[in-house]
Amino acid sequence: MKCPFCSYIDSKVIDSRPTDEGSTIRRRRECISCNKRFTTYEKIENVPIIVVKKDGRREAFDSSKILSGMLKACEKRPVPKKLIDEAVLDIEKKVYNTLDQEVTSERIGELVMKKLKELDEVAYVRFASVYRQFKDINTFMDELKKLLNEE
Repeated sequence: MKCPFCSYIDSKVIDSRPTDEGSTIRRRRECISCNKRFTTYEKIENVPIIVVKKDGRREAFDSSKILSGMLKACEKRPVPKKLIDEAVLDIEKKVYNTLDQEVTSERIGELVMKKLKELDEVAYVRFASVYRQFKDINTFMDELKKLLNEE
């Protein structure tokens, strides 16, 4: 860390503690050259993830949209909200851990369907019917047959 007083490039950390909200670390430093002390704050930098839609549009990743879709799919189903929240967090982690700055909406949809299949098969079919845009009863039945064959 560069000293704000003499511009020397190296310093040592004397004290380190989290701030009240816990999202930032406050570090007390001392310059090795001039021995003056200064404070720095360190926080996690979130790299924005862009979602590439089917029509080519791009928009910022928003996990609240995943939550909304999963809540609609699980409506009137015996799925605890806590499990849905955990699934959303898991999907969000997977999206951020890809290390890509862009992710397709198809990839996110597949992750959501995988989680819903684990949580509740009816919710999975509900989501899949909208996500995959089932055109008729035959495509709906094909998806149900796949689900039954996997068991």
